[in-house]
Amino acid sequence: MHSVFSEASVPNPRILVVDDEVSVREGLGRSLHGTGYEVIFADGPESALTILRDEPVDVVVSDHLMPGMTGLEFLKVVRDRHPDTVRIMLTGHADLETVVEAINQGEIYRFLHKPCDRTTLRVTLHLALEKLELERENRRLLALIRTQPELAQRIELVSRDRESRRVTL
Repeated sequence: MHSVFSEASVPNPRILVVDDEVSVREGLGRSLHGTGYEVIFADGPESALTILRDEPVDVVVSDHLMPGMTGLEFLKVVRDRHPDTVRIMLTGHADLETVVEAINQGEIYRFLHKPCDRTTLRVTLHLALEKLELERENRRLLALIRTQPELAQRIELVSRDRESRRVTL
């Protein structure tokens, strides 16, 4: 299977890990060692928001139960302020209601349970970055089409032609 995502498409993807537990941050750091990702750590939502204000980040992986602000509240803020950042929740304390709220309100990409094995974490991040790259490429192509009206017209004609040739059963 061919993958759209490659190291060349998102050079040194930046991952922000947010967890108030040092041992969890260290464990995730070990799991991500050697991946080519630039991993940044924050000990809570407030320090993570400061990092996000100052530096672009591709993916945020956040714990849920943290002092001052829950992961769900934090990821909602991230969604509002940095909508292009992919959001992942990683927690050991979640009920079905929290999962549903995280998906519906925080628009998270994935919900992972602690402890999360290395392979699951790495595959999830790879797929998240692939999704991000496809979205970026889609926006780039749409912007290109909008600057070239004749190209947009040709695409519309081809689309109409395909629709007219479809056989309905």
